[in-house]
This record gives sequence, structure tokens and C-alpha cells, in this order.
Amino acid sequence: MEKDVEMKDAVSDKKDADKDKKVEKTPQEIAALLFSDLLSYAQLVEKTANTKEMRYIHRAIRHTFARIRRKLTVNMLVKLIQKTFPEPLIAESELLNALSTIEAPTTAMEIDTVSQPPIESQSNKPKEEEKPTSITPELEVYVRLLVVVFLIDNKHLCEAAKEVNLLIDKLGTWNRRTMDPLSAKVYFYYSRVYELSDNLASIRVKLLQLQRTATLRHNFDGQVILLNLLLRNYLHYNLYDQAEKLSSKTEFKTDKASTNELARYHYYLGRINAIQLSYTDAFRNLQQALRKGPRETANGFRTIVTKFLVIVQLLLGEIPERSVFRTKGIIHALKPYLQVTQAVRTGDVALFKQSLEKFGSVFKKDRTHALIQRLHHNVIKTGLRRINSSYSRIHFRDICTKLGLDSIQDAEFIVAKAIHDGIIDATINHTEGYIKSSDNVDIYSTNEPERAFAQRIDFCLQIHNDAVKAMRYPPDFKKTKDEKVEKPKDNDADAEIAELLDEEDE
Repeated sequence: MEKDVEMKDAVSDKKDADKDKKVEKTPQEIAALLFSDLLSYAQLVEKTANTKEMRYIHRAIRHTFARIRRKLTVNMLVKLIQKTFPEPLIAESELLNALSTIEAPTTAMEIDTVSQPPIESQSNKPKEEEKPTSITPELEVYVRLLVVVFLIDNKHLCEAAKEVNLLIDKLGTWNRRTMDPLSAKVYFYYSRVYELSDNLASIRVKLLQLQRTATLRHNFDGQVILLNLLLRNYLHYNLYDQAEKLSSKTEFKTDKASTNELARYHYYLGRINAIQLSYTDAFRNLQQALRKGPRETANGFRTIVTKFLVIVQLLLGEIPERSVFRTKGIIHALKPYLQVTQAVRTGDVALFKQSLEKFGSVFKKDRTHALIQRLHHNVIKTGLRRINSSYSRIHFRDICTKLGLDSIQDAEFIVAKAIHDGIIDATINHTEGYIKSSDNVDIYSTNEPERAFAQRIDFCLQIHNDAVKAMRYPPDFKKTKDEKVEKPKDNDADAEIAELLDEEDE
């Protein structure tokens, strides 16, 4: 038995070793497979141009930017250009010149030496592959876009800017429905190039022109992308009024937008509403952005949305749950905001000022510094509530010490405003310089619980009445039901009469 077990183990180990040998591939084979996939996606783009079926181009774009984008090499792009562009076209030499600025890797990743023919007879294979005589606009834009993305990834922003400007000019000459998904990608990388170059202001007018053109041509993909790009452009320079006017005057195509673009749109709206003191709307938009965005990936997007969400929730007077600061992947980035939350929750003005001094550069980088400064008033209100519940009588100089205020006069003004707003229940003695807290009244000795209970009962009864009204049937419901039941009988009688007449004729 032991020998049989040993034999089985040896056989299984051998099979595993054979599998490992089969799985392991050389760099040349990997490059050849990637290029074959890239060529197949180019064929899908060309198929869309010929058949007008949009699903092919959507599949090609999705797989290209999800799987192959980070693995592109100069050799792969040169080979793709030589296979797709016809010989006399000037665009081929332009793209090859742009790629010539990037040094090809010295590793053996050449594609020409990899694609060896199978065991079949090599005599049937032609010596030289014939170049295409023409190229569709969709395929030309696709190849040019790959070159632009490759230049951006390799930090060659000047060459990328030249190529993407040529691509934008070419898109203006074509008005084809099959070009819409590609044009949306081109617009995105057009803005991305100038954002990395820190020159977004120079393309704002061009983006507005492109949005007008996309609206006139009913290019819904382009409209969605361009609206988000314009909002991002305005927010980059803190032009919140222009961004608010644009979002209110422009309709966002929710049914045409992808989930990622919808998440970006809600995030931009949340930031605009937060700056303009519409905290409820901002909280709702940021929640939608967090729900629509990716759950496990895109940590950068989830981090910045969560930061704004925490601040807006604090400005609403609520304290975020502890689990928000324990979200996987963004725990370290939320530590400054956790300290601010603790300061607001405890009403500790000293801790709040310490947080602003310690993490001021982080807040300015995240563009949340202005909103966090608004929380100073919330910290003071929380501190006053704690003082009001702890002391029956306290002098203004003690309030200055506890809240870190500059003068007794400031403390008196702040306390008077808090009493007027109903934040605390106390009276001020100006002559002796102290406040006296009112006695805490048991709420159950008043009529407030009765009013709340009656309000809930009315709400439940209203829901019940609405449900009963919705279930009422039309007045002639029973008659129509009986007529439907009697119809089959009439049909049977007509069939019997027809049979009798046929028998008489025979």
C-alpha cells in the first residue's frame, strides 16, 4: 500500500511539473500573444465601421484599456501601424516619428522573430504580407489614440500633446455614429495631457466648443465626458460659480453615461454644493458617488470622496461612524480626518487647532482646508453644550480658557449667539460676568412625547389610506370579468352551428 501511495504521489508531482512547464512562457511568446490580441481588437474596430454594430467597438475599447494598455511597447505599436496603415499615407510616418523619440527596450521582445508558422507546410505562406490599400476613420483614430496613450504613460507629454491636437482636428471632420465611443476617449486623454502639463486653462474654450459640437451631433458619449471634463477644469481653478452655472444649465445624460462617469459627476456636484453651503445636497451627491464608484479598486477616488463625505457630515452636525475610517485600502489616508472628527465630537478646540497646524498641508492638497475651517464654529458649539451640561454657573474667563478664545468679550458674544439659536439653555449675568444654566426639565413630564406619538400614528394611518385607495377596482370590473367568462361559451355555440350547417350541405 505504501508503494502505491508513493507511486501516486510521484505521478501527481510529475503532472504538476508538466503543467508548470506548459504555463511558463518566454517573453517572446507573451509579446506575440499580446500583439495578436491587439490586432484582433483593431479588426473589431474595423468590423464596427463596416457593419455599424456598436458592440464590437465597445468590446475593443474595454479590453484594450483594461488588459493591454500597460503592456504596450514601441515594437508592438510600430508593427500595428505597419499592418494597418496603407503605404502612401502621411499619417504612418508621423506616428513612427513620434514613437522614434522613445527608446525601444533592449530585451528580446521583438515580434517579427516570434511569430513562427506552425508545423504546416511553409510553401503555402506568401513571402511578404500585402499592405492594406485604405484605412477606415475608426481604425485610424484607434491606432492614433493608442500612440497618444503610450506617450502619456511614458511621460512624453510634448509629443502626446501634438498627436492629440491632430487627433482632435481630425475628429471635427467626421460625423459618424461609430466614432462616438472613440471620440469620448480622445476627449478624455486630450484633457489629461494638459492636466499633467498643468495647463488646463488653455483648453477650456476648446472644450466648450467640443461640447457644443457634440450636442449638435447628438454624440451622447462625448457630451457626458465633456461635461465632466469642464466641471473638473473649473474646480481645478476654484471657479465654483462657473461650475454651478454649467451644471444647472446643462442636462447630464444619466441613461447614456457609464457608471464611472456618473460617479465622477456626482462627486463634482458634491464639491460644488459643499462650497455653496448646500450640505444636504452635497451629502446626497457624495454618497451616490461612493456607491456608483468601484468598491475594491480606484482607491484614490474612494479616498477623496470619503474625505469630502466626512467633512460634509460634520458640517451637518452628524458624527461619521467609526467603520468609515476603517475602510480597507484608505485607512492611512483618513487619519488626519479622524483626528478632526474626534475634535468636533468632543468639542476640543485645542485639538482642532493642533490638527489644522499638523495636517494643514494635507488639507490644502486635498482642497478641503476651506471646509475644515468652517468646522471651528461646530467645535465651539459642542464645547458650549458640554460646559452647559457640566456647570450650573461658570464665568466667561473660564469659558475662554476651556474653549481657547481670545477675549472675554468674544466669549460673551458667542454665548449670547448660542442662547439665541437654542443651542444651550442658559441666562447671562452681564454685571458679574457669568452664565447660569437652566435646570434640565424631564421631557416626559411635558406633552412632547404625546405630540411625537400622535404624529407617528397620523403618518401610519395616511400610509394605510393611500394603500386602500390604490387597491380600489374600477366600477365595471365585475361586469367585464363576467363578459370575459361568457365569451368562450359563445364561441363554442358558433362552432356547433357551423358543424351542423356543414353536415346539412353534405
